[in-house]
Amino acid sequence: MSATRPPVTAVDVEHNVGCESAVPKLSAGLVLYRGHSPGTVEVLLVHPGGPLWAARDDGAWSIPKGEYGPDEDPAARAEQEFVEELGSPAPSGQRLDLGEVRQAGGKRVRAWAVHGDLDAAATSSNVVEMRWPPRSPTVISFPEVDRAAWFTLAVARVKLLAGQRPLLERLEAALGAGDATGEP
Repeated sequence: MSATRPPVTAVDVEHNVGCESAVPKLSAGLVLYRGHSPGTVEVLLVHPGGPLWAARDDGAWSIPKGEYGPDEDPAARAEQEFVEELGSPAPSGQRLDLGEVRQAGGKRVRAWAVHGDLDAAATSSNVVEMRWPPRSPTVISFPEVDRAAWFTLAVARVKLLAGQRPLLERLEAALGAGDATGEP
């Protein structure tokens, strides 16, 4: 009996070819937050660009993050990805280690929180390319992130990818920001 090839699980954007991996992908990112008191904490999230995400909102947003290799420093990658996805460096200040979470597809995301502010409307993202529609010869270009926005913790729990939501819980616990709803 011949084995069937599993579906493509990732897109190699640089080379525009489908790829598969038994090893979970590793990503690192920053959770930018502002406010300190219960009910006032907001986080900056990014919405992925491109046709796959254009009509998705709730459960589609992410922290600014990107993949890194086993020999790379995840904290340095988190800083670099912030610049690539938002167009400016993250604010200086203490980084709060939020640990690692695992997303539904197996990707492991390591994150740090940093307090600061940024004009979400003034952000600009790098541009990526991919074949669209899948397996077609057509390659399209689009911003990796099409928009950024500030959300209260309660709203961010709805907007954020499910696998990244524990990062909000960890941030909230570290800040002593109130109960699980983000309210005092």
